[in-house]
Amino acid sequence: MVTLTSHFKQQPPISSDALHRSNRATLPLAAEFRTLSIQLGEDDERQTQRVRKLPNFLRLPLWRKLLEDLLPFKSPHRQQERQERRREAALVRVAQQLRGCQFHRDTVKESYQRMGILPNDGLDTEAAEARLLRHGANVIRWRSRRRILSVLGWFFGGFNRFLWLSVIVFWLCWKPIGNPPQTGNLALGIVIIVIIVMQAMFNAWQEWMTSRALESITSMKPECAVVVRSGRQLSVSPADLVPGDIVVLRAGDLVPADIRLVQTSVDLSLDRSALTGVAEPTIGTTETTSANYLETCNMAMMGSAIVQGDCRGIVVATGNRTVLGRLNKLVRHQEVAPKRTILQLEVRRLVNGLTTLSLVVGAIFVILWAVWLRTKFPGFMSVSDALANGVGVLVTFVPGSLPISLTLALTAIAKRMQRNRILIKNLTTVETLGSISAICCEKTGTLTQRQMVVTRVAYADAEVHAAQVHVDNGVAARRVYETAAWCNNAILDPETAHLPAAEREATGDATDCALLRLATHMRAVQVPDHETLLTIPFSLRSRWMLTVCRTDETKNPFILIKGAPETLIARSTSIQNASGEIINLDDEIRSKLKEVQRRWADEGCRLLLLCRRDFAEGNNPLAELADSPAKLFVEAGKSVSQLTIVGLVGMVDPPRPEIPGVVDTFRKAGVRVFMTTGDYSHTAAYVARQCRIITSATVDGIDQVLDAEAQQPEEKGTKEVADDAVPASCKASNSDLARQESRADSQHTLTTPRSLVVSGPELRGLSTSAWDTISAYEEIVFARITPEQKLQIVEELRARDSYVAVTGDDVNDLPAMRAAHVSVAMGNGSEVSKAAADVVLLDNNFSSVVVAIECGRLVFINLKKVIIYLLPMTNLSEIVPSLFNVVFGLPIPLSTFLMLVINTVTDVWASVVLINEEPETDIMLTPPRNPKREKLVDVKFFLQAYGFIGLIQTLSGHIMFFLCLYLRGGIAPKHVFLAFNKWTDGYMGKTKEELAHLVSIAGSAHFMALVIMQWGNMFVARTRTVSVFRQNPLWGPKSNTLLLVAIPVSILVALFFNEIRWFNSVFLTGPIPVEFFFLPIPFAIALIACEEIRKLVVRRYPSSWVARLAW
Repeated sequence: MVTLTSHFKQQPPISSDALHRSNRATLPLAAEFRTLSIQLGEDDERQTQRVRKLPNFLRLPLWRKLLEDLLPFKSPHRQQERQERRREAALVRVAQQLRGCQFHRDTVKESYQRMGILPNDGLDTEAAEARLLRHGANVIRWRSRRRILSVLGWFFGGFNRFLWLSVIVFWLCWKPIGNPPQTGNLALGIVIIVIIVMQAMFNAWQEWMTSRALESITSMKPECAVVVRSGRQLSVSPADLVPGDIVVLRAGDLVPADIRLVQTSVDLSLDRSALTGVAEPTIGTTETTSANYLETCNMAMMGSAIVQGDCRGIVVATGNRTVLGRLNKLVRHQEVAPKRTILQLEVRRLVNGLTTLSLVVGAIFVILWAVWLRTKFPGFMSVSDALANGVGVLVTFVPGSLPISLTLALTAIAKRMQRNRILIKNLTTVETLGSISAICCEKTGTLTQRQMVVTRVAYADAEVHAAQVHVDNGVAARRVYETAAWCNNAILDPETAHLPAAEREATGDATDCALLRLATHMRAVQVPDHETLLTIPFSLRSRWMLTVCRTDETKNPFILIKGAPETLIARSTSIQNASGEIINLDDEIRSKLKEVQRRWADEGCRLLLLCRRDFAEGNNPLAELADSPAKLFVEAGKSVSQLTIVGLVGMVDPPRPEIPGVVDTFRKAGVRVFMTTGDYSHTAAYVARQCRIITSATVDGIDQVLDAEAQQPEEKGTKEVADDAVPASCKASNSDLARQESRADSQHTLTTPRSLVVSGPELRGLSTSAWDTISAYEEIVFARITPEQKLQIVEELRARDSYVAVTGDDVNDLPAMRAAHVSVAMGNGSEVSKAAADVVLLDNNFSSVVVAIECGRLVFINLKKVIIYLLPMTNLSEIVPSLFNVVFGLPIPLSTFLMLVINTVTDVWASVVLINEEPETDIMLTPPRNPKREKLVDVKFFLQAYGFIGLIQTLSGHIMFFLCLYLRGGIAPKHVFLAFNKWTDGYMGKTKEELAHLVSIAGSAHFMALVIMQWGNMFVARTRTVSVFRQNPLWGPKSNTLLLVAIPVSILVALFFNEIRWFNSVFLTGPIPVEFFFLPIPFAIALIACEEIRKLVVRRYPSSWVARLAW
């Protein structure tokens, strides 16, 4: 794209309101736009590969989806992968549709013919109405979920649908099934409704807190549009525009549809930042400037704005068929169906699995009653009791607070990260950070200090230090000054205007700032005033920046250009020496320049070639085009040849002092750090060694990768294809680098990692097996990388089960950031990169990523602790009483209401506090979790929850139940088992009311025993292998005194629900005997002791079967 200068007569500016409306949608759309642009520019082979992947990830049939939701042991990562592929499929489909658009390739005459209109007449009224009926209104529509559907989702989504089923059953058990009606069933239904409302409120709060609302796209349309119809200019509503309309636009207008420019003023420029994220205006022209539909300058897309000039264009797409409409649909889909992390999917699968199990168990209970109890023991259990018992299993079996605990865990960790100046855009990103196994980071600004300084300049016959250039006033220095200062997008900070020029700070790209500072120090150089006619910004594809300038002395335009040496040397024919004399660029000087380039790069310098091209007066193709930016752009692009080399400059940007230690920390944590940069491979390798990204003495190049591929019999024919795809100069360059690195100082050498340096051109045409080889390296530097290649690197790493984080700084990084699992931006980065990133490092310190990954791992560990705390109580300890009631004929030892109290009240405080636990060991000394292999819950986890902790808790609770019956009523356990319908008037000499009161008291004792057992479980759940005495909650760096608050809280809850008479009469609870506040304590201590013995065995005998079964 081309930026314009301000020498043209200024047109009326766009209103601030229009600019505000236009820019509000910039940030969410830019990443999709850049990714689409890359896909449109890919070759046929790459497109075929993308399309071939799509059928494997199409939407599953509904019955398969429901089955997967109900089966608890299916891998959640497959669901996440399917979500990602659906998103990719949607993008690929849009790219295929846009690839078929040929409007930008047509000439102006062909455009009129394609649309069936005449240039001066446009459409007539009848044709416009017919096309409006055929194509529909020019309105971007999206069938998003209405607010009422969102509200219904809060109340009826997830586990709530089963709670509503329970409410219906309890109400039916009250009336009309209940005979006589039992008030307790009605009260339970009301209690469950209260629980549903509370969860719905939490869901609403969660959606409000975590969602990033997308601004209205419709506000980016103008209020009216001027069109040519039947030979007259008319003002119509933008909604009435149809394909074929000729639209007239002037400065300040918003483009109302996608139009093909057919007539433009010489100074036409457009603001496309709403789509591209690039703030600089671009030129508009009637000529095709790119084969890419999204990048050509003869198309104006809906959402763009006319900055200056005027134009006419033919509408080629309206409404949802515009580029903006297609992007809006993609982004809206992500908002309506947000991506779930693997941890969320695992929790969801666990809840769904437990729900399925509870439904099965509840159904079995009802069936047993219907086929056995109803006939064998009539009067033991009524219809309402059987249904209530079965539904009670459903209500109490599933830890409904688990999704809430997950959100609270993510929120707590996000707040912790915020205290470390780390901004998390979405709570779900926190968990993904814990699985990151590879980080692709930019060199400049991320690994380095972004304080680029020019240290040396090379001419044809001399290498001089920058200090010498500062005081030089010769012709050679003047040319260096002109290219460094005028071919530059950096500016001097206005806030430092009071300082001397050499001391002022510069803002902009690090390279441009370094050159601008060089120019400000060259105080001895005298240059005339100049005017910049055209600027073509630096592009990673072209690897050069160009300006067309003219001075007040000659008024003859000339070209200044700077860029990558390997790109511009081939386009140059002459070079200046230190005295300013222009000499021929022969092979000897070329070889000398390449040797200087290699030597400086080996010393860590970023290299830039400064060039220019002067034209003789009377033979200057640019002279007559000064007032026509579009034509000047085309001609300037053709003139990047026969250049004169002004000088080769070397710049250094020192690494941040903390980076080597940070990289070592990542290495110990099993996270690979890869460098991706546009720099020369030698420069990148030098800086990578300074940052300890490269530590081994021997560094491989592409030759070693291809050799490894050639050793595989099934891939014999691939090496030749790859060899042809890699330029010989690049292969030789990196082979030399490998030989030089093998002789490097071995003080950084490690025994395990292998290092690889590969450049962008060498990646073209590589086979799958070659990428397998590359991804196996521990230390990789990707040099001379384009945005397309950076995206490819992320995709290839993801395809090989790596969880990838990407740092980005500008618009070119957006596609790779979008494709990564986690995208990271620096606080001083561009606005568009910060808006697209999942994580923003507000302190601009890369070491903060260490804290972020540590927090992500802590989420997973602490959530396991919460689940191991909740499951034994909410499942086994509450299901066994119902089982004993149905199978062994006991009066139900624990009522459904008290089960709900444990599930939703007494356990909540401790589970929330456990979320904030400190790690028991250094979690950054363990490899990252691979979600495909390490699940949140597995068989070993269930064995610990049910076969160990749950068994002890269940046994303790029933012992207290039977003990209370014996102490308070003199009824021994042998008289309680198999009582069935004998438990009524006269049994053991007691009335029915006395038996009911006795059961309510014993049930409350059972309840209190379970509460006290949870105190013990609360302490054991804090650690997985470390003794509770080494990590006690009272003192020390890992204390958690808030955990002790759970004890008085649970006691107060128990007193509240068991001592108040209203609860006694409605929910059949009873007062807890005093001794039963103390009798369960030894059982809790026994639980802690048993768990301490288990942990001791795990620590002492890590190869034992106990250790192998540890959770």
